[in-house]
Amino acid sequence: MIAVTGATGNVGRALVERLVAAGEPVRALTRDPERADLPEGAEVVRFRPDDPGTVFDGVTGLFLYVQAGGGDIPGLLAAAREAGVRHVVLLSSGIVGGGDESHPIHVMHATAERQVRDSGLTWTFLRPHAFATNALQWAPQLRAGDTVRGVFADALTAPIHEDDIAAVAERALLDDGHEGAVHRLTGPEATTNTDQIAAIGRATGREPAFVEVSPEQAGPELFPHVPPEFVQALLKGFAASVGVAPEITGTVEKITGTPARTFGQWAEDHAADFRKG
Repeated sequence: MIAVTGATGNVGRALVERLVAAGEPVRALTRDPERADLPEGAEVVRFRPDDPGTVFDGVTGLFLYVQAGGGDIPGLLAAAREAGVRHVVLLSSGIVGGGDESHPIHVMHATAERQVRDSGLTWTFLRPHAFATNALQWAPQLRAGDTVRGVFADALTAPIHEDDIAAVAERALLDDGHEGAVHRLTGPEATTNTDQIAAIGRATGREPAFVEVSPEQAGPELFPHVPPEFVQALLKGFAASVGVAPEITGTVEKITGTPARTFGQWAEDHAADFRKG
């Protein structure tokens, strides 16, 4: 059986859906099972990271999302190992292995990677770069009108579809040969923020405009899903990406046999999130 932490998050939900579709036994760990709305076939279990109890009984593989794992990752991994878990696939970040090591996202994920290495479990690290779902930060503005205010219109990223990350996680959990591997994951092409707004417009049959604002004007309303302590570091990273070609890997296709989806395909999949209410 595979246990999935963060089972109602973007990647975790996609992974649960994949495992259920493949007929694999999956235990979806969530803090609120009553509201999880996960597919039939998944065993949905209430998860308290500080008291994992018996949630790992019968589990051999674990998908671990740091922010869903709580503050005591070593304790969580020790409980998993004691219960018989053998392999953990960690959703880390592409910032590890490059970039600013003082960045709070780097610190969080590099620390988790070290803790997983020290756990005695076999492991695989997934290091995705920009998530296509980051574009959901613009959804409130696009549901209200046809203008998006944002920073760094020309910042370049290669956003990856959450289901492509889940597809790689599925293979890492079910196939041999991923032990000790670090998989760097990206989408197939570089896009600017302006490009992304245009793609969302095509997916929703509209022509929204991206209006660039200075970083000094950026407040919590522009990053509704970002913890406040991360905003300044995020802005610094965006500034460094203007005009700089991002890393693009072919890892998704190499591991899954299917090319990574473009941002335009992601926008079509998520068109309903951006339509006017």
